[in-house]
Amino acid sequence: MNSSRENGFQGLPVEAYTSREWFDQEQIAVFGKSWHLAGLAEDVTEKGSFLTVQAGNYPMIVLHGHDGRLRAFHNFCRHRGTRLLRGAGKAGKAITCPYHDWTYRCDGTLLSVPNEAEDFPDLDRACLHLKAGSVGFWRGMLFVHPQEDAIPLRDWFGGLEPYLAPYSPEKLVEYPGTQVEYSIRANWKIVAENYIDAYHLAHLHSGTLRMYDHKRIESRFVRDHFVFWQPCSEAYLKNLEINAPYPLIDHSPQEKLGAYVPLLFPGIGLVESEVSWSVFHMQPVAPDETRVVVRSRFAKASGWRFARQYRQSTAFWEQFVRPKYANLDEDDPMGSADFMAEDIYVCEQQQQSFSSPEFEQGPSALVGEKAVREHQELILKKMAEFLS
Repeated sequence: MNSSRENGFQGLPVEAYTSREWFDQEQIAVFGKSWHLAGLAEDVTEKGSFLTVQAGNYPMIVLHGHDGRLRAFHNFCRHRGTRLLRGAGKAGKAITCPYHDWTYRCDGTLLSVPNEAEDFPDLDRACLHLKAGSVGFWRGMLFVHPQEDAIPLRDWFGGLEPYLAPYSPEKLVEYPGTQVEYSIRANWKIVAENYIDAYHLAHLHSGTLRMYDHKRIESRFVRDHFVFWQPCSEAYLKNLEINAPYPLIDHSPQEKLGAYVPLLFPGIGLVESEVSWSVFHMQPVAPDETRVVVRSRFAKASGWRFARQYRQSTAFWEQFVRPKYANLDEDDPMGSADFMAEDIYVCEQQQQSFSSPEFEQGPSALVGEKAVREHQELILKKMAEFLS
């Protein structure tokens, strides 16, 4: 397997973005050994509530037990391996496999087996409890790990707090209808690299992200996680209380206003700004497909206050935001004045180029693309056993 780092840029081979073999191994070596975002804290607050999530190759259940404890289990029956639960909902007081009706308590222990005395006279119940994983909360998010003895969540994210927005996301509100999903026809690493690429902000988004000062970016890796901050631009900050599109998160100090945009390894972006907090969850679907789920929280305020803020900021945004190319129709990503449409477009265009036998990349920006190079080296490190 030849690395294209000979081309002066790429730390990963082309196969890392196109190969099914690489993709499958990544689910084991990267996603299967990491804490995985399962949802937000409010998703499983009621006793008996559950959600299911795919953590690499591991299908998992997160369950709020009737004893008040939150637990994680591997989502398959210990009899024949049938998937136990789907989606999210209420599990009642027990979980029953749809195939042969083997039933488990909400603490994962085996409760009953049909015809046990007749068909399984020597059944050792202690060996057939649901396999456990790990679960935990951090900054209002719910995480799951397929290993029961996983590194503690607080250690996984240890050292990040000084580089994140100086407010508590848990105090903000997720309003109905604000969740958005995207299907991007590109490898998840292309999406992640675009996310941490500071070089493109002033170019691709020259008309759409003018509210931040791209010349004063501060960024670095903290262990496996990337942290990033840029302040508000002078034009936006000058009358921020009027210009802001939503009510301000009022517990942010003036000198800390701006965009905190970390990438939590692997593939969990946060966008923590002066008006909103969002999680940008990149979920690999195939070597050339990524599902992105965006969930957002805002200041706790009345509908009247949101409407008032929108009205008074409209004039500013109509003059301030413009498309990349004004001569293109608004249905074209480059004429849309929508930074997400711009990002998705370039990610998909890059993915298509990887299939060309003539594909190669040029030199890497010393500062603006440093994070991309470091992220690629991190992936190589995690995939070292597969590559040896």
